Amino acid sequence: MPSSRRPRAARSTPLARRWRTAVVVCAFLAAAGMGVGVALRLPSAGAKELVADGFAAQSPEPAPAVAPSSAAPPPVTPRSPVAPVLALPGPVPAHGRGGFSYDDRAGGVLGRAGELRRFRVAVEVGSGERPGAFGDAVQRALAGPGSWVESGRLRLRRVAPGGRYDFTIYLATRDTALRLCGAGGIDIRKGGVPYTSCRVPGKVVINLDRWRTSAPHLVAARMPLDTYRLYVVNHEVGHQLGHHHEACPGPGRQAPVMQQQTLFLDGCRPNPWPYLGGKRYAGPSL
Repeated sequence: MPSSRRPRAARSTPLARRWRTAVVVCAFLAAAGMGVGVALRLPSAGAKELVADGFAAQSPEPAPAVAPSSAAPPPVTPRSPVAPVLALPGPVPAHGRGGFSYDDRAGGVLGRAGELRRFRVAVEVGSGERPGAFGDAVQRALAGPGSWVESGRLRLRRVAPGGRYDFTIYLATRDTALRLCGAGGIDIRKGGVPYTSCRVPGKVVINLDRWRTSAPHLVAARMPLDTYRLYVVNHEVGHQLGHHHEACPGPGRQAPVMQQQTLFLDGCRPNPWPYLGGKRYAGPSL
């Protein structure tokens, strides 16, 4: 019959005990290794910014501070408009040598259509003025816009000496202007002094005194000298073209170019042009 005694567990041998110990140690080391790996892969919340896509990111370097300039920017000073020249300083020669130098350049035709009239430009020797500069000023005055050629019925052209011409525009000292104007029956004196310019047949005579200093009431009205020069050329050439003196049409209105603006304005405002806005501008006939 079978025995009722339980079988005794087999005794472990020393070799078996050593094997079990080795297995336990290996299991412990493996678990420890996994913990280290997890620790490396899962950084603390405070180190989150140092990891990007599994790579340690470099902290951005701060931008270098720009030291403020110790020198303040210079203040911007607005430019004042240049004041117009109303008269030239210095003495004006009362007389020259009596002879004239001519602008030797032929100019282009001024005007679109109509009769062509040719003119020369001359400057008295000893006046201190140059024929070329005077010729340029005359050309600007007669070219417009607003000059006599704007009528569409007149053309003007400056010619060189030796060419055929209809009249001459002279710039003369006051004593020579008195002689030239007086020969044509025109007295240009004011207070005994040769003062105004004139036109006599074939001659437009511009008084050097007025060319350089304008007139006191026009200076007071702030009329630029260049504007006065436009006026005096168009006024005297207007006489050569057959126009007579005109009066101021009313206080505050533009003065007609044929008004004697060198002597008075009579409440009008200075104006150097016979045409305004493309239309002939005139005042009451005298």
